[in-house]
Amino acid sequence: MSALRLLPAILRLLAEGHRGRLALGALLAAATVLAGIALLGLSGWFITATALAGLVPATALVFDVFAPAAAIRLLALVRTAARYGERLVTHDATLRTLETLRVRLFRAYALPGAARGLLARPGRMLFRLTSDIDALESFYLRLGVPAIAAVGAALVAGAALSFIDGWLGLGFGPFLVFAGLGVPLLAALVGRRAARRRALGLEALRVRTIDLVDGQTDLLLAGRMPAQLGAAKRADAYLAAADDRLNRAECGAGFLLGIAGCLGLVGVLLACALLVEQGAIGTPVAAFALLLALAAMEPFAALRRGAVEIGRSLLAVDRLAPTLLSPLVPSVVPLPLDQRLAVEIRGATCRHDGAAAPVLTALDLAIAKGERVALIGPSGAGKSSLMQAIAGELPQSAGHVATLPSALLTQRSELFRDTVAGNLRLAHAGASEAELWAALDAAGLGADIRALPHGLATRLGDGGLGLSGGQGRRLALARLLLRPVPLWLLDEPTEALDGAVAADVLARVAAAASDRTLVIATHLRREAALADRLIAVGGGGIQREARKGTPGYDDMLAGLRAG
Repeated sequence: MSALRLLPAILRLLAEGHRGRLALGALLAAATVLAGIALLGLSGWFITATALAGLVPATALVFDVFAPAAAIRLLALVRTAARYGERLVTHDATLRTLETLRVRLFRAYALPGAARGLLARPGRMLFRLTSDIDALESFYLRLGVPAIAAVGAALVAGAALSFIDGWLGLGFGPFLVFAGLGVPLLAALVGRRAARRRALGLEALRVRTIDLVDGQTDLLLAGRMPAQLGAAKRADAYLAAADDRLNRAECGAGFLLGIAGCLGLVGVLLACALLVEQGAIGTPVAAFALLLALAAMEPFAALRRGAVEIGRSLLAVDRLAPTLLSPLVPSVVPLPLDQRLAVEIRGATCRHDGAAAPVLTALDLAIAKGERVALIGPSGAGKSSLMQAIAGELPQSAGHVATLPSALLTQRSELFRDTVAGNLRLAHAGASEAELWAALDAAGLGADIRALPHGLATRLGDGGLGLSGGQGRRLALARLLLRPVPLWLLDEPTEALDGAVAADVLARVAAAASDRTLVIATHLRREAALADRLIAVGGGGIQREARKGTPGYDDMLAGLRAG
């Protein structure tokens, strides 16, 4: 029921900015159906009338074949043009609408902290961005447009038959609407649960297959490959059962629509036979009425598949509405109250989702512009959490956090299946090639990239496949150097790098930082040595701090692990 309550808001969002295209597509669909009905009816009348006229030479001489023939050609052209235009416009409008929704959803996931809830199940976020968004197209392309065309066809057919006989039109039109819409509605009710089960089964199968492929080495070593294969087979069986139910519902709907069409046609046939016998209409008009009734039922068949899959579309509404309908709050971190500071934290309390206790409690911290600070402490002390709070990625439940615009280099920066240039331009979309090379040179990677056959156009695999670990870290550093922000946040920037590479990376960071504010989270002595001030984090707050040149600074530095 929640999906039905949210549906009007989602439909308004679907139409936002594309109302003209959506309406034009629906009108063209209606024009296509109406032109087809008129073409079939007029053709039937013309063929019958011509045959009868040919039986009497006197009638054949005066029978006008040109006007009906011209009208038939015109209707054929209109139907063809409307069909082409309808396909073009409706699919263009649908794709534009889905693009808008997908971008909106991605922006919502890109807000600070928004994607954290999906981090443990990244396959779910991918499914939301692809299959769930695609499921929304049914409301327009498979339900809205066919329904408008079908109801329009029923009204026109009823009106046309009313000119032949008032009772015939009044009986056929409502019957057509009732049967043509009632059967898809029944199919929607029957197939709703199966459609939901199919969507859930497809997501489960994809996730288990991805886990099977990505983790096959660990699964083999642990002896869990048969269990994972079994889980994938069970998901596939669940999906197959849902598909079978959906196919049965769709076949049943097709059968009922066929029965309804036959009943409608039989009713029109009997009525026309009676009218012909009474001399109220001629045989050509009766042929017109029969073919009109036959063609008017056809548009309702297009509703069948969309109605059967309504459960999947409503499930997508239920999943996406909380995110799509939430206001997109810009992820802009405000300037500190004190303009001399780059970071100002007052009484901040932060808690990770699902955690029993806060990771930071009533914390106070001030970092001046241009200052270099190292957050030190053992693993689990809260260094990374404090960095996330400064970056705006960990919201505070109490207190105040204000910073200059920042860029965060995490412990594991993502490199994507893209070119070297594409990976770099994530930080600065408008960067020129000269700026890209300057960043690579500053990170110490320029010579390596120039040695590649395609240079900046070299394509990387998943996770930066094609570069060594050190080269990947330098590429992430080059991306940071391209980011035009005054505050850099580095979370263990040289972890897992050998000593020589780490020393070179740190020297380049120090040189490139210039007058920027630099905050490093680390438990390594070589990284902390860059800082003017050391801050020991632990127990939900700051335990100790010391500035360079004081005895406490040397003691704190000496207590760190050499790297």
